[in-house]
Amino acid sequence: MSHEDMFVNSLRNRIRAMNVLWERAASDLTLEQVNHHEREGVLPMAFSFSHYIKAQDQSISRVFLGEEPLWMTGGWTAKVGVNVDVLGREETVEEMQHLRFGDFDAWKAYQAEVIARTSRALDGITAESLATVLMPQLPPNMQNIFCAIVIGPGAPLRKLEVLECFVYQHGLRHMGEIEHGRALVGLQGMTS
Repeated sequence: MSHEDMFVNSLRNRIRAMNVLWERAASDLTLEQVNHHEREGVLPMAFSFSHYIKAQDQSISRVFLGEEPLWMTGGWTAKVGVNVDVLGREETVEEMQHLRFGDFDAWKAYQAEVIARTSRALDGITAESLATVLMPQLPPNMQNIFCAIVIGPGAPLRKLEVLECFVYQHGLRHMGEIEHGRALVGLQGMTS
């Protein structure tokens, strides 16, 4: 196996393993628990689920499949009954702390579709395709995000960084919020 093949397989495996954590995290939560709002200035788990899984949906759908996100094509806003339907990247904590789901079973169905679509898309990645440049550098409104730190000033955004930053690392970061939120409602974390 070449070094390139080993890297691509590792990336696939890491993203798939992380998505197992997202599935486990949702599996035993109730609607009341996912919507739990600890106090002002603290986001409910519903925000972390919505923000991250919709970001994964957008990244995979648009960048790797050239399609509209499942959230938009499947009418998931109405199905899930989400009351704040924005991604939450540029909105404030004060705005996003009010996000709630109306139907968590519908959310789990949407999340399962996103994860399945991601897994299928990962089957098609190669080292060559990951080197594809999507933009010569991040736009000004994205210069303060984590991915900008990863790629460095003036560097291009490639498909690789979409998977590494917007899918994998982003997912792990928000999984930490989910694990903390689960503790606040009396549940255990996802791994030992």
